[in-house]
Amino acid sequence: MEPTPVKNFLQSIISDDLANGRVSEVHTRFPPEPNGYLHVGHAKSIHVNFGLAEANGGCCNLRFDDTNPEKESQEFIESIQADVRWLGFQWEGEVRYASSYFQQLYDWAVYLVEQGKAYVCDLNAEQAREYRGTLTEPGRNSPHRERSVEENLDLLARMKAGEFAEGEKVLRAKIDMASPNMNLRDPIMYRIRKVAHHQTGTDWVIYPTYDYAHGQGDAIEGITHSICTLEFEDHRPLYDWFVDNLPVTSRPRQYEFGRLNLNYTVTSKRKLKQLVDDGVVHGWDDPRMPTIAGMRRRGFTPGSIRKFCEMIGVTRSDGVVDVAMLEFAIREDLNANAPRAMAVLNPLKVVLTDYPEAQVETLVAPNHPSREELGSRELPFTRELYIDADDFREEANKKYKRLVLGKRVRLRNAYVIEADSVVRDAAGEIVEVHAHTIPDTIGADPADGVKPKGVIQWVSASHGRRAEVRLYDRLFNHEAPDRGDADFLRHLNPESLRVVEQAWIEPALAGALPEQSFQFEREGYFVADRFEHSADQPVFNRTIGLRDTWNEGA
Repeated sequence: MEPTPVKNFLQSIISDDLANGRVSEVHTRFPPEPNGYLHVGHAKSIHVNFGLAEANGGCCNLRFDDTNPEKESQEFIESIQADVRWLGFQWEGEVRYASSYFQQLYDWAVYLVEQGKAYVCDLNAEQAREYRGTLTEPGRNSPHRERSVEENLDLLARMKAGEFAEGEKVLRAKIDMASPNMNLRDPIMYRIRKVAHHQTGTDWVIYPTYDYAHGQGDAIEGITHSICTLEFEDHRPLYDWFVDNLPVTSRPRQYEFGRLNLNYTVTSKRKLKQLVDDGVVHGWDDPRMPTIAGMRRRGFTPGSIRKFCEMIGVTRSDGVVDVAMLEFAIREDLNANAPRAMAVLNPLKVVLTDYPEAQVETLVAPNHPSREELGSRELPFTRELYIDADDFREEANKKYKRLVLGKRVRLRNAYVIEADSVVRDAAGEIVEVHAHTIPDTIGADPADGVKPKGVIQWVSASHGRRAEVRLYDRLFNHEAPDRGDADFLRHLNPESLRVVEQAWIEPALAGALPEQSFQFEREGYFVADRFEHSADQPVFNRTIGLRDTWNEGA
């Protein structure tokens, strides 16, 4: 069954182009710069570019616009490919690189010089800023703007040969220093960078700028719809100028849509890199990071992210989306699909004094309350159990629905029990609760008609397994942590990670596969850590709570 096109202004453009014969096939591309891990904003761009191609029977390229080797690495390239595949998309043909077009781009630069439309400039960075002008004042022509074609060709060839130092010369397009669009004020096309490139090695010492390479990459690949986020709108006239003035055989058209901005989130690559470099988080894939790799390790699913992208839609303007929408999407997904299990994060021992010491009873529990196809699991029931310490009180009012001395509670999928007494340590803290079972109450209310107050989770003390459980929360406690020039690090949430090293889990959970998700009943949704979980040392990450607690008390 072919995907149904989602109605939005980009789909309307594509439908009209196909209907009027402007294009016969839709060809899009996703063109990240390999200078960091992709984040949730890129997930929207992936969904838009690949999704539109998929829905219209077309294809989408994955191209790395790798024009700045100083900030790029093979690690980022590999992580981006993994992210795209994990989200469920496949690019057309081989992975493409702007660096594969370096010779063609250089040849076209020579062509512009020959046409008198590009020149070598000697202004340093500070001088160039001064000559460029401001938003309210026009720029001034560089004193090198009128060099002859012959001199420019010679200087460009010598730049390529490595004769000049970094920053000594650049190649600029000759457009209009008085243009109200700053991007058209003789933009730089090439700069000298004597650094090895991750794809081309030391073949080049001059590199094209992103603005020059990006649009020409689209032209080389025959892209029909160059879909970008809104910040590139002012760059479109420059892309069009290059296409108009170069002997290209394909003319891509650029369309812009509003980028994804989430509250309580930072997506600037520079700031994400700072979080990593400063050790605020444990790498680009830390589960608190808004990177796709971080979300994956946190336990988000590809389906939930794609559903979120559908929920927020595609518009022509920027806006801020409430992160609660993303959290809603993952809760919906996991509620429908995650098997249930029991874990005790704050263990308190319960001894069932009437239960035989050596007896082990095997109980059966469904893996999901409404999906029989997910099967069932076995729970060993023994004399000594662990319950959560918050599920017991010596005294409580009628609103408390858990275990109280002299009161009854049901152990989920097991017996009703009644608490009789407590054992305290030397400091007076309760370390053990003694209770007894109510016979014949598995799956039934007590025969005497005294119903239990509530239902709590439990784990066998002798058969359960210890596990490390990492309780992740939002990384920032301010809805706009990077607003203005304020130090965004001062808005870090000190409770963004709490590690429980002595949690107790059902024995079967130790055998969970990495990245397998569960609902820990009454605790939230958790995932077996992608890299560190093992049967010998179980590690689970909290994906999201069962409900939003951020607005409580507001």
